[in-house]
Amino acid sequence: MKKTKISVENLNLFYGKNQALHDIIIQIPENQVTAFIGPSGCGKSTFLRSINRMNDLIDNVKIDGKVIIDDIDIYDKNIDVVQLRKRIGMVFQKSNPFPKSIYENVAYGPRVNGINEKKILDEIVEESLKKAAIWDESKDRLKNSALSLSGGQQQRLCIARSLAVNPDILLMDEPASALDPISTSKIEELIHELKENYTIVIVTHNMQQAARVSDTTAFFYLGKLIEFDKTRKIFTNPTLKQTEDYITGRFG
Repeated sequence: MKKTKISVENLNLFYGKNQALHDIIIQIPENQVTAFIGPSGCGKSTFLRSINRMNDLIDNVKIDGKVIIDDIDIYDKNIDVVQLRKRIGMVFQKSNPFPKSIYENVAYGPRVNGINEKKILDEIVEESLKKAAIWDESKDRLKNSALSLSGGQQQRLCIARSLAVNPDILLMDEPASALDPISTSKIEELIHELKENYTIVIVTHNMQQAARVSDTTAFFYLGKLIEFDKTRKIFTNPTLKQTEDYITGRFG
């Protein structure tokens, strides 16, 4: 078994009086891909955003319980949230490159962190674009606007931008849902390669995608974690009938 990277203990989340997450307990392994599946509105993305405290940005949110990353509770009042988010890259459903050059998109994070020496920035940009499997397509047009790239290329650029600040966890919220099948398969191949160096958590509506890319899968329903296990077991022999009904398309 891989070492646990993220350990969640009795996490509850409320939007005002409405409880969105109920008593979530999960251990997410290091250097693996963990997929969150379940019908729309079941709490997958809300839970994903709890791992880098993005929900802090929403008014009226109350959270109790613990999210422990490498033995540190990220909800401890002494945690520097800016430093935390440097360690945890986030890739959204819709690619959101900045309206700047390809180069400046990737260099943005390192610059914010005080790196301004051109030689070092050049190295970070090249290495990040290579890791995100988009260097060959972009190396001759680094000064071009990132918005000139195709949708699939923009999403890989956003992954490169996340990698440029050297995180150890990557959160991906439906990273391929807006992409064509060829771009989707490139993103999936990339996820497979990146888990060598990163712990990856992916929210996906696409069950086939979860089965293809993940090592472990968590099934959520109505804000509760119903079942969590190795992906192969979840998809071939789930413990609970509710999981089986969702996987086989009987509901959801």
